[in-house]
Amino acid sequence: MNFKRLTLLLLALCPFLLAAQTITSPDKNFSMKFELVNGVPTYQLTYKNKPVIKQSTLGIEAKNVPSFTDGFTVTNTAQVSVNDTWEPVMGEQKTIRNNYNELAVTLTQAKNNNRYIVIRFRLFNDGLGFRYEFPKQDGLSYFIIKEEHTQFKLAGDHKIFWIPGDYDTNEYAYTTSKISEIPGLQKKATIEINAQRPIENPSVQTPSMMKSQDGIYINIHEAGLINYPALQLNVDATGFVFSSHLTPDAVGNKGYIQTPQSSPWRTIVVSDKATDILASKLILNLNEPTKYKDVSFIKPVKYIGVWWEYFVAGRSTWAYGKENNVKLTDDFSKLTPNGKHGATNERVKEYIDFAAKHGFDAVLVEGWNIGWEDWIGNWKEEVFDFVTPYPDFDVEMLHKYAESKGVKIMMHHETSASATNYERRLDRAFQFMKDNGYNAVKSGYVGTIIPRGEHHDSQWMVNHYIHVAERAADYGIMVNSHEAVRPTGLNRTYPNWIAQESARGTEFEAMGGLAPEHGTILPFTRLMGGPMDYTPGIFQTDLSYYGTGSNQRVNTTLAKQLAYYVTMYSPLQMAADLPDNYNRFLDAFQFIKDVAVDWDDTYVLEAEPGDYITIARKAKGKEEWFVGSITDENKRTAKVNLDFLPKGKKYTATIYADAKDASFDKNPQHYEIKTITVTSKTKLDQFIAPGGGFAISIKEAAKK
Repeated sequence: MNFKRLTLLLLALCPFLLAAQTITSPDKNFSMKFELVNGVPTYQLTYKNKPVIKQSTLGIEAKNVPSFTDGFTVTNTAQVSVNDTWEPVMGEQKTIRNNYNELAVTLTQAKNNNRYIVIRFRLFNDGLGFRYEFPKQDGLSYFIIKEEHTQFKLAGDHKIFWIPGDYDTNEYAYTTSKISEIPGLQKKATIEINAQRPIENPSVQTPSMMKSQDGIYINIHEAGLINYPALQLNVDATGFVFSSHLTPDAVGNKGYIQTPQSSPWRTIVVSDKATDILASKLILNLNEPTKYKDVSFIKPVKYIGVWWEYFVAGRSTWAYGKENNVKLTDDFSKLTPNGKHGATNERVKEYIDFAAKHGFDAVLVEGWNIGWEDWIGNWKEEVFDFVTPYPDFDVEMLHKYAESKGVKIMMHHETSASATNYERRLDRAFQFMKDNGYNAVKSGYVGTIIPRGEHHDSQWMVNHYIHVAERAADYGIMVNSHEAVRPTGLNRTYPNWIAQESARGTEFEAMGGLAPEHGTILPFTRLMGGPMDYTPGIFQTDLSYYGTGSNQRVNTTLAKQLAYYVTMYSPLQMAADLPDNYNRFLDAFQFIKDVAVDWDDTYVLEAEPGDYITIARKAKGKEEWFVGSITDENKRTAKVNLDFLPKGKKYTATIYADAKDASFDKNPQHYEIKTITVTSKTKLDQFIAPGGGFAISIKEAAKK
C-alpha cells in the first residue's frame, strides 16, 4: 500500500483528524486550539477564558521548493504530558519544574507528493511554546526559507514596551505606547546607533512585552535559537496583528534548512500578574539540556575592570599609539605612545590589588592587545589577532601577579564585528588564554559584520556565536558576549555562555543616558531570554565630576545601583565604577561585596513593567537572602513581605536605601544604611526616591 492510499485510509477511519485539536495547560487556565482552515494551519490561545491570541495562521514560505503554507491535511496527532524537574548549572533557582501538555500535529501536503511536517505545541502553566519540525524524508532534504508566516493576532490595542525591529542592534531605548501608535513613533524610536539596520515597515523586536486593558500581561519571544535567523515582528497596527519577520542574510534569504531540522520555539508567556512573567521559566524549559560532559569550569563571577574609565574619566584610551593606518604586521613597539593608554602594567596591578582586597573573582582588562588604533569606522577584515599585547602590557608578569593574589584576569576579545577573522584565530586565541591563566572572555561585535552583508542576527551569525561558545568549552572557558544576538535561553544548553549584553546597558549612561524607567523594563524584555551583563554599580552618577566638560549623568540614585545586583539577574556581575569611587563610599560598597550572584531560589515580590520591581533571592548554598527594589522617575513606597524566610528564626537585615531628599537628578548619592532584626513575619514599607531603589542583605542573627 503506497503512502497516498494509507493517508486516505487514515482519514476515512479517523474522522477526528479533521476536527480541531485542543489541549489545556496542567492547571487548566490555558486552552490552545489547533485547526486547519481550508488547508491552512491555525492556532488560538485563551487564558482564563479570555482570548490572548485570536485565530492566527502558521506556515513557512520556501524559495526553491513548494511552500509549507497551505494544502495540508492532518495525518497524525500525538499528545503527551510531562512533569519533571531539572537543575541548571547556575541560575535563579536551584531546581526548575518542567510541566506541560504537548500536542504534535503531523501535516501532509498531498499536492506535494505527501510531503509532511510537524508542528509541536507545548502548553505550560505560564504560556505556550510551538515550533516547526521538518523530518528527513524522500523529496525533502534541503530548502531555502523566503519568510516565516507565523501570526500573533492579539485581542486588542495593548500597551506595549518596544524597540524597533533591526537586523543588527538591540541597543535602542524602550518606547511605551499602544500597538496602534507604533507606526507614528517608529522614526523617533529609531535613534542613531553604530551598525544599525532598521526594518523599513513598522516592526518591533522580541521579547515584546504587552499589557491589555483588562490586565493581562503578554510576552512574545523565542526559545532555542539555533541554526536559524532571529525573529522580528511585523506590526499591523490597525488589526493588532504581529507576524514573523526573519533576519535575512547577505543575499536576502531568510534561512537554510537541511532535514531533519526544527525552527526555534515561538513563545507566548501570559499571566494576570506581572510578577508571574518575571518568574516564568518557560523559555529555559524549551531549550535542550547541556551536552557538555564537564561543567566544573563554569562558575559565577563577580568582577571589576579597566573599562568605565574609558567612557568617563577622560584619562584613558583603549589604543596605545597615536598613528593611524596600522596593520597587524607592524612593529607596535615603535608606535608613539599617546600617554593615555589604560591597560598598562601599573594600572592593571592596581585593579588586581583592589579585587584581591575586596574579594572579587576577576579583573576585566580592555585595550590590552594591538589593533585599537584605527578600527572604528573602518570595515577591515583583520584588525585584531587576540594574542599580541601592547608593549606596556606584560601578559606573563600580570598573570603571575594576579595568581599570587587569588584573582583571575578576564580576557577581552573585541572582534570589530569581523567574525571570519575571529573564527580563523579562535583556537590560537583560546590556547593563549589557557596558557596564561584566563578562564573567561568578554567578546565584542561592535561594527558592521564581516562576512560582508551578513547581520548580527542572521543565521550565519547565530551559528557563529554558538560555535564560539562550544569551542570555548573545549578549552574550559566561559563567554560573555556583547553586541550579539539577543538570548533565547541557550544558557541552559551552553552554560559556559555565561552572560550577554545584547541591549542598552550601562555604557549608554555616558553616551546619552538611560531613562529612569529603563531598568524596570529590561527584566520584562531583554532578560526574559537569559542573563545580562548590565555592568551596574556606578556610584559617581554626575559625570561632570571628572572635569571633562561632560554634563551627562547616570539617571539613578546610588542605592538603585545596588538594587540592580538583585533585579538584573546574571551569574556574571561587574562592579563597573572606578575603585577610587568605591573607596569614597565603602559602607555602600559593602553590599556589592556581600551580594551573591548564583541562587537557590527567587521570589518576585511586586512588579509592574515600566514602573517598579522588587525581587528577593536566596544565595546558593547559604542561609543568606538579598532583596532589590527599583522604581522609575516616580517616588514610591515598596511593600516587602519577608515571609520567604524560614519560620521561627531571627535574622539581621542591613538596608541600603535612598535618603528622603534623594533623587536621580538631585542628591543621587544621598543614602542611608540601617540594621534591623527581622523574621518571616516582618513586613517592610520602604521609601524609594525618584529614579531610586534600595537593597537589603539578610543574614542569620548572631547568637548571643
